[in-house]
Amino acid sequence: MITKIKKDLNYVLCYTRKPQENLIYSEKLAYSMHIAYSEDGVEFQELNHNSGVLFAKATENDNGSLNAKSLKNPYLFYLADGTFGVIAIRTEAEGENDEQGKGRVLLFTSEDLLQYKEIGLIDLKGDTYVSDIKCHYDEDKKVYVICWSDENGNYYKNFTADILNINSASMPENTEAFIIETVNTEIEGIVPRNVIGVSSEVAHRLICKLIVPTNVEIKVPESVNVASENELKAVKVTAIYSDGTTAMKNVDWNLSEIDWNKPGNYRITGKVHQDHYEFPIATDRADPCIGKWKGKYYFIATNDADGNHSLYMREADNIPDLLKAEEKLIIDSNMYEDIKGLLWAPEFHIVEGDLYIFHGATSGEFFYEESHVMKLKKDGNPMNAADWSRPHRVLKKDGTYLCEAGKNISLDMTNFEIKGEYYVVWSQREFLPEDLGAWLYIAKVDPKEPWKLISDPVVLSKPDYGWANNNVFVDEGPFALIRDEKLFLTFASAMIDATYVVGLLCADKNADLLDPSSWEKGNYPLLTSRSAPGEYGPGHNSYVIDDEGNVWNAYHARPGVDGPRSSGLRRVHFDIDDYPVLDLIEEKDLNPELRNVTMDIIVK
Repeated sequence: MITKIKKDLNYVLCYTRKPQENLIYSEKLAYSMHIAYSEDGVEFQELNHNSGVLFAKATENDNGSLNAKSLKNPYLFYLADGTFGVIAIRTEAEGENDEQGKGRVLLFTSEDLLQYKEIGLIDLKGDTYVSDIKCHYDEDKKVYVICWSDENGNYYKNFTADILNINSASMPENTEAFIIETVNTEIEGIVPRNVIGVSSEVAHRLICKLIVPTNVEIKVPESVNVASENELKAVKVTAIYSDGTTAMKNVDWNLSEIDWNKPGNYRITGKVHQDHYEFPIATDRADPCIGKWKGKYYFIATNDADGNHSLYMREADNIPDLLKAEEKLIIDSNMYEDIKGLLWAPEFHIVEGDLYIFHGATSGEFFYEESHVMKLKKDGNPMNAADWSRPHRVLKKDGTYLCEAGKNISLDMTNFEIKGEYYVVWSQREFLPEDLGAWLYIAKVDPKEPWKLISDPVVLSKPDYGWANNNVFVDEGPFALIRDEKLFLTFASAMIDATYVVGLLCADKNADLLDPSSWEKGNYPLLTSRSAPGEYGPGHNSYVIDDEGNVWNAYHARPGVDGPRSSGLRRVHFDIDDYPVLDLIEEKDLNPELRNVTMDIIVK
């Protein structure tokens, strides 16, 4: 268990990677900063599935469209206040020279090497492209020394007392050549850069946050008093993980070892319970959502099997039984004149006690896709198509349609409630006069008619990182997870192929959620094709909480790079900061070697 790092001084290596084929690890992913950890400075372990943790932001044009950027040759160093700086060469998306970056280098700051702030391009007062870079703070002179080489093989250095002032660097001076001291390691595809020493506290957080935890112990109550089978079934054990976090687990106790008619002491055996969801749980089903309504569970998803012309639903008493439950048609492209197909991303939402399905649909082609809302009639049966209202197109607060048909589209609308107010977040893409890509928007809605906005739409996120604009500029598929005082909003980005990923936005529940500055976006995605073996392009996920309080993540991925979009289901764990962990596969969630347990009980 990683409760204490062995040494006070540990080491972090920063690096980029060699690009692979587009669907595996393209330039937009490879040209980002990755990090690895070592206790001795010799043997390094990659973090975050050997995926990047720091990406250059896209630049924005006057009309809001984005220009994708990447970075090369990152260099880690300490700032004067003891926090971290990263200096790197900004490039175009696929690694070409960036005209705006000529004679400049990109600066980031970080307190923990997990979350980074992009400061901007430091002006080195040069007129050639930078080819290599390093930086350190001179304690004696109280200045930062930036050493760099250009495309012509010349070496320079600049000085600045305030590196956060990107225009404060001195004129460049000629200096001697330098070499970045690095290490030899067998990390796949690595292009190594420099190593820095870090404290045990920093190292501990990096390991806990960037290595998937593993179940290392099952803690069983020493002794319990019970009077019935039901009381015994309520006794749970504690699963302890390598990062020190825990989760409560049910146990399938061997009840035959107890004579309930004979009070006394017993030692019983059991197996820690784990529901098994082998991927995929449903083939050709994308954007899955599981909802709970009046004691039943329901499953719905985009139907790729018929080209998105229908939505089918399943019903069961519990989540495991949904896997084999019968499907029933709820809506298809023949029911209504204005619903012709592209029935996308259905979601269950309860608003003031009523059940709704939010979904996308088009009256014709792709460019007419819009968000719709269906309401279950009073005392209606969710499995009966006739008990659902006609889909309502979403309206702006002035009563006009959210989108102008043929000019822009909306889809993937989700809904959540905070302190009695209801919000929607959705993906919207403008095509005319220019394709701006898909952005996330947020607004409040009327809970009586949740297809009507009561505030103006506000842009919440744009696909400004390389992992979000990989092959296409898209942020979509938002879904909220509320936990204590935090509001987590996961979303999907990139093309709906093997490059699809899940990103994270986070806000405080008490914040002004319509203010974009209230939200913090993670620098790197939570789920990628490297998160779970054999699952490619995971994305468009949703959450459901079962009767035991477990949070489940329903998502789609591909069983193979070119496989069909298919649904998966995995328990959501929570890390040392109580942030969601979406890549805890079953073998790590419960160590098979620890499943068998014994416990002393006293039958009253």
